[in-house]
Formats: sequence, C-alpha cells, structure tokens
Amino acid sequence: MDIATIIGLVAAFALMLMAMVTGDFGWTAAGWFVDKQSILITFGGTLFAVLASNTVPDFIAGLKSITLVFKVPSLDTIGTIKQIIDLSNVARKEGLLALEESANALEEPFMKKGILLIVDGTDPELVRGILEAEMVNTDARHQKNIEFWKMIGAMGPAWGMIGTLIGLVLMLKNLSDPDSIGPNMAVALITTYYGSVLANWISAPVATKLGSFNDAEMQLKEIMIEGLLSIQAGENPRVIEEKLKSFLAPNIRENLSEGGEE
Repeated sequence: MDIATIIGLVAAFALMLMAMVTGDFGWTAAGWFVDKQSILITFGGTLFAVLASNTVPDFIAGLKSITLVFKVPSLDTIGTIKQIIDLSNVARKEGLLALEESANALEEPFMKKGILLIVDGTDPELVRGILEAEMVNTDARHQKNIEFWKMIGAMGPAWGMIGTLIGLVLMLKNLSDPDSIGPNMAVALITTYYGSVLANWISAPVATKLGSFNDAEMQLKEIMIEGLLSIQAGENPRVIEEKLKSFLAPNIRENLSEGGEE
C-alpha cells in the first residue's frame, strides 16, 4: 500500500473541508458545497466526454488504473543489478549456456526472456531489438492510462465552466427576484469548484503517480537490457556493475555492494 497517496489525498480533502467549516457558519457551510445538478454536469459531463474520446475497453481500463496508485510497485533496482552481476559471474565461469538453469528460477519475465534469447545464441542486436520492442509497447500501454487521467484533468475544469455558464444563464433569466441572485450565483460557481477539484485533487496526482511508476519500470527494463547484453558480450562483472551503477543516484549507489569478480 502506497501510504504517500493515501495521506496526500486524505489530507488535501481534509484541508478543503476545514476551509469550509471553520468560518462563522460551521458545518452548515459544508452543505452549501453539495449540489446535485452541478455534480451531474461536471462529473457526468467529464466522464462521458472522456468516454467519447476512447473505446469502451480503454475507458474501463483507464478508470481501473486508479487502483494502481495505491500500490507500491515491486521494483527492486538494486536487487536486479545484484542479480545481473551474479549472472555475469556464472556466465564468466561456466559459459552462457549455464544461464539457462538460472533463467528457470527467475520470476521476472522480461529478464527471463532476455536470458533465454542469449542462451539460444540470438544475435545481440536482435536481442536488443526484441527487448526494446517489448519495453516500448509496455510504455505505450502505460501511457494510455496516464493520458486518460490527463484528459480528465483537462475536461474537468472545462465542464465546470460549462456548468457555470448554464447557471449564469438561468440566474440572469430570473433577475426579477433579487433574493435568488446570491444563491443562484453560488450554485453556478460550484461547478467551477467541482471541475478544479476533479483536476487537481484526483486527476493530476493520479496521472503524475502513474507516470513516476512507469518511469521507474522503464528504467529497470533499460538496466536489464544493458546488463544482459553486457553479459552476452563477455564483459567483466566488475565493469558491468560500474556500468549499471550509472543508472542510480549517487546516494543509492553506496547501497549496492560490490559484486564483480575478476
């Protein structure tokens, strides 16, 4: 469970609620921010506009992707580098064919595929091409979900403004009743508020978190590709370690123990 996402969303909502109820009107004021018509226009309009921009399967997949931001991805970059160094030591001592047994014990399908390609004697450029093609397509699938939430972030304020304009038209049509102008203006502005909340409280954090998860996964796959191709090229394990360390931030590199052997 990603505690940062939970804390961030809950705290942001709590701050908004506090701003509503800490005035002179207390909890009564919170009720003023609930309007069924505005909810229908802003949230309903946004979702259906996004649906019109996607296929039904992509729309459903996009909605489901919000669950991913509450999970910490199981990406162990340091552990993967150590694993690659261990594999390079095996290949250096026993040859590339000895990696097949190690591949069968791996749970990571991407690395397993790369090792089996190497064991089969596949040309290095072809190995790189196959693995990079899978990486690119994985990134493209992830980008669909990221763009889905970015689209909601763009549509939300727009539909909030549409709701505000509708409310203003209805208000101006009833100027004969001065007592209704204030309440009607408040209702008209609530749709803009809903659109901003949808964009900045939900959509932007989700899209950003999914993007950071995707970047981390793509970096890990790049590490795997470079490590496996270095093993295939017969490079020294210590050289491979230094090469893969370049993917890490300086403060993280020290956590990676030396695993190379001459």
